[in-house]
Amino acid sequence: MSDVIALHFDVDGEDFTRAGEASYGVKRTLKQLGINPEAVRKVAIALFEGEINMVIHADGGVIDIEIDNNQIKMILKDKGPGIPDIEKAMQEGFSTASDDVRSLGFGAGMGLPNMKKYTDSMEIQTELGVGTTVTMVVNL
Repeated sequence: MSDVIALHFDVDGEDFTRAGEASYGVKRTLKQLGINPEAVRKVAIALFEGEINMVIHADGGVIDIEIDNNQIKMILKDKGPGIPDIEKAMQEGFSTASDDVRSLGFGAGMGLPNMKKYTDSMEIQTELGVGTTVTMVVNL
């Protein structure tokens, strides 16, 4: 693979039934490209967690993926409320999910910690009332 492969997904913040479509599509593409199965697993987990967070907390957004010979870069952008305290949000078990979301089996407070755990780098840019951009990289 010599060129960068770019993928784009719109995440619908109103539809839990479609949450996971982007992570599944990326996983399928990475497998077709013959990417190392461990890297595929890490990307699928981190991206699914991010995608679910976008549905739960931010009314959706967009995901852009860049795949090259060295890395898989995932950029998740939303226009949600922003994250008031990133340090607190990174603590395992901390969640601001509603009771309705929790009743669906989501909102356990493991999204951001798992995103960091399964990537080689993660950066969060957030502005209250404007939105959040999370950039994650898995090295190949």
